Amino acid sequence: MDPTKTKIPPMMDLTIDNITENTVLINSQSGDQRLTYVMERLVTHLHDFARETRLSTSEWMAALDFLVKVGQISSSVRHEFILLSDILGLSLLVDAIDHPKPPSSTEGSVLGPFHTHDPPTIGNGSSMASDPQGEPCLVICTIKDVQGNAIEDVKIDIWETDSTGHYDVQYENRQAPDGRCVMKSDKEGGFWFKAIVPVPYPIPHDGPVGDLLKLLHRHPWRPAHMHFMFEKSGWDNLITAVYIRNDPYESSDAVFGVKKSLVVDFTPADAETAKQYGVKEGTKVLKHDFVLVSAKDTEKLRDENALKALKELGLRVKLIDHLPVPDLD
Repeated sequence: MDPTKTKIPPMMDLTIDNITENTVLINSQSGDQRLTYVMERLVTHLHDFARETRLSTSEWMAALDFLVKVGQISSSVRHEFILLSDILGLSLLVDAIDHPKPPSSTEGSVLGPFHTHDPPTIGNGSSMASDPQGEPCLVICTIKDVQGNAIEDVKIDIWETDSTGHYDVQYENRQAPDGRCVMKSDKEGGFWFKAIVPVPYPIPHDGPVGDLLKLLHRHPWRPAHMHFMFEKSGWDNLITAVYIRNDPYESSDAVFGVKKSLVVDFTPADAETAKQYGVKEGTKVLKHDFVLVSAKDTEKLRDENALKALKELGLRVKLIDHLPVPDLD
């Protein structure tokens, strides 16, 4: 940037008491109201955090070194920053804010660090897992709107671990995607596939996030679950998962993903189900109905929630492109 074309407000004799207002001032020249607001809030909370904790230089450097390590261990198949966001509860918070759900719809959950963009597309009745050690299961689902109408042609991403609790991308010799797939809902909003019964597993804890969990005396385990992501134009994107009831980690998920409405039961296939879907009698079956919300309805609910929540915090804001900025009028 050419400093001669940038109007910098004068700053001098900066102290504990005035550094925040000066930092906010110099960050307020972009002309982008949303960026200005986000930076003002970020700086204010960061500075207040340092003041409230009387943050020491050694602690500050330790935090910076920790973030460097988080970046260094991250890769195209391991996103340690997502993992950090997950264990701090931030991922679930952001999803809940950005994708609010009315009571009649399916709640969201965390994306996690192991979603990929290379799963194979399969049709109804196909298997998404090749692990011979996994316990076979049948998953039968529908996708509907809040009025109960079927939604056709929804893109569904599905992924889970193998029977040892590892995702395919955690293996160095990974040759092709496994334990994941993409499907499309049919005219009745249905889709069904074969997989293996999910198992509990620990999130990667051989890096800086794992070190932090140890310091906090927290375990790294996630309850058994299967991930789903739903996308279709005109509908709010849904990232969620279903969790097996009575898992030992159901109430202590390391990344806070479990919600009561997402806890499910597997039941054994009776003779009729086994014949209809081509599985052995007694095979574990999961039946679940997902309910999507239109993008328009989600947008309206998000706006209402934002204005209400920020008013309760004593912040005077207005919405531009459905995002809050200061209301200075």
